Amino acid sequence: MVFSSITFLFYFLPVVLLLYFVLPWRNAVLLLASLAFYAWGDLAHLPILLVYIVVNWAAGLAMADPRRTGIVAVLGIAANLGLLLVFKYAGFLVAQVNPLGALPALPAPQIALPLGISFFTFQGISYLIDIWRGDVKPQRSLVAFGMYKAMFPQLIAGPIVRYRMIAGRIAGRRVSLLRFRVGLQVFILGLAQKVLIADTVALPADRIFALPAGELTLATSWLGAVCYTIQILFDFAGYSNMAIGLAHMLGFRFPANFNRPYIAQSVTEFWRRWHMSLSGWFRDYLYIPLGGNRGSAAATFRNLLLVFVLCGFWHGASWTFLAWGLWHGALLIAERAGLGAAVAQLWRPLRHGYLVLMVVLGWVLFRADSLAQAGHFYAAMAGFGGGDGLDAPAAAFLDNRVAAALLAGAVLSACAMPKGRGWVVRPGGGMAWQAGRDAAMYAGFLALFLLALAVVSGTTYSPFIYYRF
Repeated sequence: MVFSSITFLFYFLPVVLLLYFVLPWRNAVLLLASLAFYAWGDLAHLPILLVYIVVNWAAGLAMADPRRTGIVAVLGIAANLGLLLVFKYAGFLVAQVNPLGALPALPAPQIALPLGISFFTFQGISYLIDIWRGDVKPQRSLVAFGMYKAMFPQLIAGPIVRYRMIAGRIAGRRVSLLRFRVGLQVFILGLAQKVLIADTVALPADRIFALPAGELTLATSWLGAVCYTIQILFDFAGYSNMAIGLAHMLGFRFPANFNRPYIAQSVTEFWRRWHMSLSGWFRDYLYIPLGGNRGSAAATFRNLLLVFVLCGFWHGASWTFLAWGLWHGALLIAERAGLGAAVAQLWRPLRHGYLVLMVVLGWVLFRADSLAQAGHFYAAMAGFGGGDGLDAPAAAFLDNRVAAALLAGAVLSACAMPKGRGWVVRPGGGMAWQAGRDAAMYAGFLALFLLALAVVSGTTYSPFIYYRF
């Protein structure tokens, strides 16, 4: 089940909200709803999610005894990482070891990846580390902890919500009409980002990346890379905004996950704006404990490279994801070593152009099925493609709807979302212009929802990109 589906919008969500606000057991209602949400998409792996819940809850309780806090934390973190390693990386590791011939050939495990395992693994690790550090106290209620761990708005694809971010609202929360309205507006915005922009440009991106190397041209390769650049931002930001909006409707506040990353002036700044819950997680639980930038330049470069190698592998067990992580890690090291100072001296549009170029080139690695395909794509982008433009001309992928989505994506990439009370639409205060502004705002959100709904009604299943991570 995805947020941008008729089933979710008109069946699941209304029923959950009704039960949530009518019944007095909000944590239990939200837990059961979240487990049902997960089971709808991945019933076979629901026991794995339940194991994660019980293991992390029990480890947290055991850590209440200061005599065994450290050992329990280590064992709990190892359990989280062990399950992730088995499900996500076992097949990849076997495929790399077998050709070496150093050991007898191992059978390649055929293990399906549980939905959202990367996200709820990191959640569990941060929970145990925060208890270990004394930042939070263990949650004694299994129902309350299970609700936090399985909460359906962020269960599958984030943002990564740390326990301490919502601990104060677990015992009780009040949902005002204002907060609910804000949540609804943010949700509609995310829905529109997903179905009106991301899904539209996904079609040419998928078709171009599926082309044989011999049909790629300079124009088609760049069009495919640009389409994917817009798609991944609005697909993931759309999901994050829908999750944040749903959280508001339920009385929680989730962390922002994107802050106009494509307007950054450097790769360093880009990572302060892109997938902020993940980059913040790596900063707080890996980069800083490793020493951060407090040691020598060589130590800092080592820490950055390690973080981005793991960031790449976190996204998937593939050499393309590793290469993508290495690409960004190398760029961050280069900027610290002097490239950043040189870029900072450039004219502002050139600084922005540098960032966009580096990010687009990185997304080719992220999207490609193999390093060989990425190499063919880069060759075509450099003008050395094998296509002549007759079999697959760029114009065949760029109709008016795609062009409009690309233009809207480019413009909206530079627009900031309202913050705090910027979302509040107040009733007219007696002045005609204010009443008109309020009416236009409500009408605009309604029109946006109806337009998105029309697209949803006419399309097939369209999962979010980050569902596979």
